[in-house]
Amino acid sequence: MSKALDGVRILDFTHVQSGPTCTQLLAWLGADVIKVERVGEGDATRGQLRDIPGVDSLYFTMLNHNKRSITLDTKKPQGKAVLDTLIKHCDVLVENFAPGALDRMGITWEHIQQLNPRMIVASVKGFGPGPYADCKVYENVAQCAGGAASTTGFDDGPPLVTGAQIGDSGTGLHLALGIVAALFQRNSSGRGQKVLAPMQDAVLNLCRVKLRDQQRLERTGTMHEYPQYPDGKFGVAVPRAGNSSGGGQPGSILKCRGWETDPNAYIYFITQAAVWPAICKVIGEEGWITDDAYATPAARLLHLKPIFARIEKWTMTMTKFEAMEVLNQYDIPCGPILSMQEIAREPSLRETGTIVEVDHPTRGKYLTVGNPIKMSDSATEVTRSPLLGEHTDEILTQFGYSAAQLAQLRTEGVI
Repeated sequence: MSKALDGVRILDFTHVQSGPTCTQLLAWLGADVIKVERVGEGDATRGQLRDIPGVDSLYFTMLNHNKRSITLDTKKPQGKAVLDTLIKHCDVLVENFAPGALDRMGITWEHIQQLNPRMIVASVKGFGPGPYADCKVYENVAQCAGGAASTTGFDDGPPLVTGAQIGDSGTGLHLALGIVAALFQRNSSGRGQKVLAPMQDAVLNLCRVKLRDQQRLERTGTMHEYPQYPDGKFGVAVPRAGNSSGGGQPGSILKCRGWETDPNAYIYFITQAAVWPAICKVIGEEGWITDDAYATPAARLLHLKPIFARIEKWTMTMTKFEAMEVLNQYDIPCGPILSMQEIAREPSLRETGTIVEVDHPTRGKYLTVGNPIKMSDSATEVTRSPLLGEHTDEILTQFGYSAAQLAQLRTEGVI
């Protein structure tokens, strides 16, 4: 079966997480991703957070599946000549260097355009044009600058970053979409273009409901679905809302049986208006169905804390999975708080390819995430990450280098 991006060749100058997330997704979709790494060192994450001495870390392997690796010293004239060859034969160059690094390497947009006018140059940067354009940014900085941290956590505590890598991986996913769009536009324009995904912008895009709420707050001075209503006070900016829902359906995380010893014995429960009568019957509060204090969504907003406290008395009588089984019979929206251990052991996620077991020549078998995008005519097979420089000879031979030329480049430390 063919792949969605068959025939597309990506020159991958990315490292750590944001860029490799992007290029790994493109590789899963069928692109030939050539990862360019430093001679003798490679991507810094090969050695970061190692759990097995001398073996590529999970940090690296889980972000670089389905790619080919070439080592190249672009500081040497011969290395720059090899790079020019790669640029001529590739469709997209992806990079997440510090601001200005690509230009300092001599890989300017003008130089690339002279070699290959159809090439797309895609970049991850911390910030877009503006006062912080030259700042280096990491995951948590992006979450803070993009509005996520100020709106995450409880109102009586400090801002919090989320465990989801919305700054790095979230930006990589945005960049991948931009690349695919640029490839599509190239079919009609015949030209390459620059694609930029600032991390601040990507985080803000994922926080759009909070920008919505900022405008609502400025107009009305209050937001009824937030836990600060009706007893607390609102300031000038969107407050932290704890575990309240970000939409119009009130929700909260509630304890289940075993919460005293299991930090994840909880369930997320949403009091959707359409199933309110069913909720009342399940928890044994049928009187709330007609009680004026609880009968309408607007009325319930004044009593959310006692409502969820009563529901929690019910959820605490069973495990999160038992509660799920009951609630799903009545179409009551809910979801278990799943630990990483539970997710890793979930058979259905293995069956769909969301969790994949991969065999590595030095690491052995390990678990990784699979392609979250499922396509009926472009199935994804997750293959292991490459060893450092594993495909150098293969790639350069493919682009016309002879065995003698490869030997010379290796002698000179270029590859």
